[in-house]
Amino acid sequence: MTDSHSVHYAAPVITGLGALTPLALDAPETWRLLVEGRSGIATIESFDASALPVRIAGEVKGFDAEALFGIKRARRSARVSQLAVAAAREAVADAGLRIAGAEDRIGVVINTAVAGVPETETNVKALVEHGYRAVSPFYVPSTIPNMPACEVAIDLGAHGPVTASALACASGNASLLEARRLILGGEADVVIAGGADAGISAAMFAGLANMGPMSERNDEPERASRPFDADRDGFVFGEGAVVLVIESAAFAERRSARVYGSIAGGALTSDAFHISAPEPSGEQAARAIRLALERTGTAPEEVDFICAHGTGTRANDAVETRAIRAALGAAADDAPASSPKSMVGHLIAAAGSLSAMVGVLSMRDSVLPPTVNLERADPECDLDYVPLTARTATVRTALVNAFGFGGQNCVVVLRAPDG
Repeated sequence: MTDSHSVHYAAPVITGLGALTPLALDAPETWRLLVEGRSGIATIESFDASALPVRIAGEVKGFDAEALFGIKRARRSARVSQLAVAAAREAVADAGLRIAGAEDRIGVVINTAVAGVPETETNVKALVEHGYRAVSPFYVPSTIPNMPACEVAIDLGAHGPVTASALACASGNASLLEARRLILGGEADVVIAGGADAGISAAMFAGLANMGPMSERNDEPERASRPFDADRDGFVFGEGAVVLVIESAAFAERRSARVYGSIAGGALTSDAFHISAPEPSGEQAARAIRLALERTGTAPEEVDFICAHGTGTRANDAVETRAIRAALGAAADDAPASSPKSMVGHLIAAAGSLSAMVGVLSMRDSVLPPTVNLERADPECDLDYVPLTARTATVRTALVNAFGFGGQNCVVVLRAPDG
């Protein structure tokens, strides 16, 4: 710990990773299967979706909350918080971080977008069918949006700043920029940051199915998520939690921490256009990319890899391609990009933090995971989207894109440890 709590202007570094995804219950296995091009998308098991037009999702499989937390605690918390706590525990262990003695300078930023939707559905049904006494006394405190962050802080004993915000699908990216701000502002030495969501429920799927943005390729779940492919028909909804341990460079150096990479900076912009559709020109998404590059002193030709938002909807993928081209210019043709959503679906608030994990691990292992199911290129999506199989590449600088409902654009620039 520092005596003065002085502000450190070197870019904060990533020292720990934790993940529960539709592929695996930890970060190393998730990464291995992403590189292999495996899919975690399957027929929904958590509720009866047989009457719905969409019956596939990226579910976290084999997660036993009662075994991890005990029966009493598991029954008092929402699934989104359980996933967040499990991912945070893994990230802290991976970082080799001792919280005892440093707890007042350790913060938590866990963002969520849809929070406790399944628990809300269950309790509203209980209210309607059985009256108010059937509603759980833990319904409200377990499902409010700040609870994943608070439960992580409670579980780990972190007494620094704890925040949560909702930026729809850009929430995971935003958590990294907020962690960076807290560290550079001298409010914390370490921030446990990321995104978590667990919104797979009948009401959620009914609403999204009626809206129309989800894939209905129910008979081929592993082939349903097709970012940038000419035959894409929508995104696949998923759940999960991805958490990173982020530290001031000085704090990490003092404890000789292993460093995956650094958060050089980023930018937020707003389309101010529509509640769900992206602005067709991609102008504000492009501005977010340009601002992120400018603020981090990154030239377009220095971008080695883009972890794309790449949802698999007709509009989003075409708009993201336009935005990348507008922001990078001629350098866009030399910047490979891929979308992990092709394998896990859209993890909503966890999507951006998963992409950040992919970014730093691509630096470590010199490999770009593929965009699976990209079998027939769409002329409107004419960049190098690393189709079908992983590729060896040296990555020093990675760009992480995230674009959310309501037109919230968040772009983060990551650098290799000695970058």
